[in-house]
Amino acid sequence: METREQLTRRGLRLAQFTVAYNVAEGAIAITAGLMAGLVSVVGFGVDSAIESIAGVLVALRLSARLRDGAFDERRERRALRLVAVTFFLLAGYVTFEGVRSLVEGEVPDSSPLAIGILVASLIVMPLLAAAKRRVGMALGGDPLILADAAETRICVMLSASTLLGVGLFQLTGAAWLDPVAAFVIAAFAIHEGREAWEGELVEDDDDADEGGGADEGGGADEGGGADD
Repeated sequence: METREQLTRRGLRLAQFTVAYNVAEGAIAITAGLMAGLVSVVGFGVDSAIESIAGVLVALRLSARLRDGAFDERRERRALRLVAVTFFLLAGYVTFEGVRSLVEGEVPDSSPLAIGILVASLIVMPLLAAAKRRVGMALGGDPLILADAAETRICVMLSASTLLGVGLFQLTGAAWLDPVAAFVIAAFAIHEGREAWEGELVEDDDDADEGGGADEGGGADEGGGADD
């Protein structure tokens, strides 16, 4: 069984990978979206940038844990709320752009590049989210890492809804599908942001059971560390 330090280091590596991947993904998506006039794809790229910011916040806190060998509840809580703010920023941006697109009647172009980056995200992000969730649950339900996992799950939902909207638009020519996909994304982001703000991110039953087992198995180690 991995120690808390090993799990924390694994969480740090995942956060660092998230930042690197999302910087590249965001740059490609925003460029493709602006060139094609696809609001949801631009929103997807902005989400990648926001997730990079969240990844940096998580990485900084995990690095501090490893450096100090202690859990600073006040700073962890502040970092968690900053992650929550990134959810709300995403929701606000895509809602604004979606409404603007509907009001102005913008008709986007097709974009094979946008479809390619969305498909890549559907492959990479579920694996990354699952890995983060496992680490968070193994650490007894670590709220900061679970918030980061939730934001990565938002990226998966975002990829799927954006790809669906873009794909249906190309098949039907219905321009309203693109902003509607953006509104779905905003709803997901607001929900996850509220839970992150309150520290109440909820996993499914299987994950909760897994987390409980990890917590029971690791509780003695954590307590022992405190006694030391």
